[in-house]
Amino acid sequence: MKPAASPHQPLAERLRPRTLGEVIGQQHVLGPGMPLRLAFESGRPHSCILWGPPGVGKTTIARLMADAFDAQFISISAVLGGVKDIRDAVEQAQAARDGLMQQRTIVFVDEVHRFNKSQQDAFLPHVESGLFTFIGATTENPSFEVNSALLSRAAVYVLQALSETDLKQLVERAQALQAVPPIDGEALDRLVAYADGDARRLLNTLETLAMAAEQEKLGAVSDAWLLKVLGERMRRYDKGGEQFYDTISALHKSVRGSDPDAALYWLVRMLDGGADPRYMARRLVRMASEDIGLADPRALRLALDAAEVYERLGSPEGELALAECVVYLAVAPKSNAVYKAYNAARAFVKQDSTRPVPMHLRNAPTKLMKELDYGKGYRYAHDEAGGFAAGERYLPDGMEEPGFYQPVERGLEIKIAQKLSELRARNAAARDGEG
Repeated sequence: MKPAASPHQPLAERLRPRTLGEVIGQQHVLGPGMPLRLAFESGRPHSCILWGPPGVGKTTIARLMADAFDAQFISISAVLGGVKDIRDAVEQAQAARDGLMQQRTIVFVDEVHRFNKSQQDAFLPHVESGLFTFIGATTENPSFEVNSALLSRAAVYVLQALSETDLKQLVERAQALQAVPPIDGEALDRLVAYADGDARRLLNTLETLAMAAEQEKLGAVSDAWLLKVLGERMRRYDKGGEQFYDTISALHKSVRGSDPDAALYWLVRMLDGGADPRYMARRLVRMASEDIGLADPRALRLALDAAEVYERLGSPEGELALAECVVYLAVAPKSNAVYKAYNAARAFVKQDSTRPVPMHLRNAPTKLMKELDYGKGYRYAHDEAGGFAAGERYLPDGMEEPGFYQPVERGLEIKIAQKLSELRARNAAARDGEG
């Protein structure tokens, strides 16, 4: 049994669970009958990847697994470590295996996604030989960040951000140690929201508050005092990780789904979390092109205007233009007809042969080209009735009408569809007359 934590240790270490039953949260994998709990109870450790946001217990679970199997625990930080650390871990594992105790070894690699391919590959032969059990911790999707060979040899357990109830339970444990003063209800709610599902962040903040309260000889933490201490610190936000792309996906889908409130919420979440407003402006331009298109061509202009306004005003004034744009895009009529047409044309050209430009569509700037019939027979649309050369052909010879662009029955594309239908009827009539 491990000795009790020293009162001089950081609060996060003092509250680190020493048994599986003390773990707060993650009951979907650690509860009775759940996969990771069964792995603990099986008596046979296996390599795994613990995937989840910061401060949810990845390191704790790895340490508990080593305790459960009486295994040597070797921790490597992929941020600070390298090949030498992997080599040292192999030597320590061999020494433990070949020693009198014939002890197992668990090698824990924190932020495993930071290791490159060759570094990750270095673990493979030792995982396959059973020299040690590999546990990787990552905040990134292992499907993209962990080599497929290593991933195929490890179970993936998805850990979740701690709930408000979980975080409040942590506060209660800290108070039971008399490590923090009493906290008012509103202050507790604000503190839990500020922690944003991250136990480490919560405990580090509690420790800061406890020291500040002791210096000021406060008997309890009020909401007003908490705000004064925390100031305008930003919420946790991973500007380059999966959370970032999940949130931009939610914004895009809210705009596409014509929900202005949801779109505003996700926009503000990203700005509040530190996303670059210029990046947000670029995404809005993309949304205007992809999801609104010709149903409302003003949307693209408004998105470009919002980007320009932000460049002129900066933060925070310029962000209002982004909000105005997001609301407009959300309520605008939607069409992905141009987006689909463009992708269809790209796919067609990619697999098709290089068809020659018809002679009547070719430019003829020289006498020789005219003698070779370049441009011969071309009809200048502006000289024809209605500015339209009925029956004229603009696709390569022998190519059927592909029908890439199919307007939807929304917004301006209703009128575009009517116009195209009229022009196609005129073409058909003219071509029937040719026959």
